[in-house]
Amino acid sequence: MNFESRNPATGERIACYDETSRDEVDKILRDLYAAFERWRRTDFLTRAAPMRKAATLLRERQDSLARLMALEMGKPLAQGRAEIEKCAFGCDFYADNAQKFLSPEEIKTDLPRSLVAYLPLGVILAIMPWNFPFWQVFRAVAPALMAGNAVVLKHASNVFGCAQAIDDLLRDAGFNVFRSVVVGSNRVRELIEHPLVRAVTLTGSTAAGAAVAAQAGGVLKKTVLELGGSDPYIVLEDADLDAATESCVTSRLINTGQSCIAAKRFIVVEQLRAQFEKLFTEKMQTRRLGNPLDKDVVLGPLARPDLCVSLQKQVDASVAAGARILLGGKYKETATAFYPPTVLTNVRPGQPAYGEETFGPVAAIIGARDEADAIRIANDTSFGLGAAVFTHDRARGERIATRDLEAGCCFVNDFVRSDPRLPFGGIKQSGYGRELGLFGIREFVNIKTVVAVK
Repeated sequence: MNFESRNPATGERIACYDETSRDEVDKILRDLYAAFERWRRTDFLTRAAPMRKAATLLRERQDSLARLMALEMGKPLAQGRAEIEKCAFGCDFYADNAQKFLSPEEIKTDLPRSLVAYLPLGVILAIMPWNFPFWQVFRAVAPALMAGNAVVLKHASNVFGCAQAIDDLLRDAGFNVFRSVVVGSNRVRELIEHPLVRAVTLTGSTAAGAAVAAQAGGVLKKTVLELGGSDPYIVLEDADLDAATESCVTSRLINTGQSCIAAKRFIVVEQLRAQFEKLFTEKMQTRRLGNPLDKDVVLGPLARPDLCVSLQKQVDASVAAGARILLGGKYKETATAFYPPTVLTNVRPGQPAYGEETFGPVAAIIGARDEADAIRIANDTSFGLGAAVFTHDRARGERIATRDLEAGCCFVNDFVRSDPRLPFGGIKQSGYGRELGLFGIREFVNIKTVVAVK
């Protein structure tokens, strides 16, 4: 079986990739495990050297890697370069901090000596999506490798070129404990059940997460799942409307709206709703849509034409159920995948724009009576990845973010984003476990209790 990579801005075929056979997969995993047995015994200083080299190579290859993303999945060049810099920062962060995070800790008990040690597990399977084809991989791989594990990557089938570029870069950096394989989703079970794979990390849809969790659970292998989101942004009556709408538009259109932590539902108190709708729509309208290789383009195509078709069905069903279009909302089916910035208002329960994840530049505006009603609406979702609240009173915002919002990542007066220094992940149907920070590097280690009496 072959996999094609197509430019979503033109419909042209870029490359074709041969599938990795079962025998080849088995050999790759056996080679990785052999390399892991040596790698696990290295010290953190030894591991940090190739990790810092990887950061250097990412920065040196930044332009070519950004161009590859633009061609394979439509990311505008400036956003692609920013993604590569974030990967490099993540590599540097774990090179600098892994030893501090994973050094043995002595625990005071009534025994002569008791401590907790953090040991690597083995080969970790990383199942990664196309929307951030470098960052999603590096935010999983950097902590896993610095912890002493090996990693095998199963990337999304439309970005196998990015997977190969990551494979080449990490090999050039000096790692022999990372490999990618070219397989489709129909062969994920094969990878999960391989005896040399010890754990699985996945970023993807809720449906994909449920399937992977069931398969991994059947063979008692740990999983970390970062899944879908329908992030609510609450705009209260005392918010700075200009700043709030700027953050809301920026978040909704990151990666052309194809982000699990992009703002998707804008919950605005009724007294501000008309002003918010006007300013928000005006700002959405100014974002330039076009070829992602053009330097001034903010919005590229979606990653595939079929994603536009699915998004249009959600918009049409929402309008049929009472939503009103303020901007955009129409996709003409072609070989390309450009979907216009779209704003819906009068969004209510029962409409796809209210209850489903819209993976593209579609914003849903929902009115709320007051703070309590806004919080209720924000939490009225099966998802729980990110959330934000906008208010002039920061203490009020922190209270709402900390105590009231049901999400793994909550921001006050800013849009939600990941940071290598902070834990990242969701609750409810948005998954479990954490990536990044101290908590992320400790997900794929054996937290071992050691007691010495004499």
